[in-house]
Amino acid sequence: MKISENVPIKELTTMRIGGPARYVLEVDNPSEIPEAYEFAKSKNLPVFILGGGANTIAHDEGFDGVILKYTKTGIISERVTAVEGAPHRVYDVGEDNSRQDPLHIITVNAGEPWDNVVAFACERGLTGIEALSKIPGLAGAAPVQNIGAYGQELADTFVSAEVYDSKTNEFKTLNKADFGFSYRKSILNSTEKNRYFIISITLALQKGEMKRPFYNSIEKYIEVHNITDFSPQSIREIVSTIRADKLPDPAKIPSAGSFFKNIYLTEDQAKIAEKNGYPVYKGHDGFKINSGWLIEQAGFSDKLLHGIRINKKAALVLINESANSYDDLAKARTEIIEAVKNKFGYTLEQEPNEI
Repeated sequence: MKISENVPIKELTTMRIGGPARYVLEVDNPSEIPEAYEFAKSKNLPVFILGGGANTIAHDEGFDGVILKYTKTGIISERVTAVEGAPHRVYDVGEDNSRQDPLHIITVNAGEPWDNVVAFACERGLTGIEALSKIPGLAGAAPVQNIGAYGQELADTFVSAEVYDSKTNEFKTLNKADFGFSYRKSILNSTEKNRYFIISITLALQKGEMKRPFYNSIEKYIEVHNITDFSPQSIREIVSTIRADKLPDPAKIPSAGSFFKNIYLTEDQAKIAEKNGYPVYKGHDGFKINSGWLIEQAGFSDKLLHGIRINKKAALVLINESANSYDDLAKARTEIIEAVKNKFGYTLEQEPNEI
């Protein structure tokens, strides 16, 4: 276990904002996790669990506590089992839609970069997470906000996670039902923040392809480029290209990815929105309006607010171009939320977690 003191949090998060953390503990083995919590307890300090820092924002005063990071990487195992009891919806597997291939159960260490997991699956022709390509961060952080993109979300394929329960001081397995998944939400970022330290996650995937219709931007790309290959690897390449064109790489350009959640609507709300001329998208998880469209229509595309640039090609992304503090970000966030509320009546909700 590596212990560092007075570490600038801006060096640990992709938004590049935040004061110092009292301690940062890097853990590479499950046996070290209880020691890490005991360290925090001995100094009477709170704990915050941090992954790759791509969906986390820190305050200017920093964190007078202990930040825990799990650094163990690797795909632990892959096994094949019968389809009975599949934890997720079965995808289109060709002309015979009644055929259900066996499940491929993949277990991954929490410190493994998420995109490596997607690459691993797609190389084997496994469907279920190909649309989640190029999402930054680590595998262990994926369940926290139930990551999702282009019509897929982690909950579709999630089976379980091995965790350390800091409340009961024991290692245990949490199953999908325990996480209370919903749109960009789980118990890990709501009712049980920082209680469970994720050691590994397990997913269930299948041979096959995503079922059309795809997300709008994927359908448009397919039409423009006359693509007929919808294999997981092909969809991964399409999504990767779309993301590279629209979304800045947070490792190179400071941002926290999508800063606002999309607006989800009931069927009645969706009908009203469509009558008003708003672009409503219906996915397997319900009706929604892209919050980026709302932000653009409110006049913020490519605008610079307090050092925060609204990304021209994807207005959901806020780029830290010259902001020096959390206060700068907060001012920009408030202006955007108020303008969208005044123009459309919808209240935007922030996606990144805060230390």
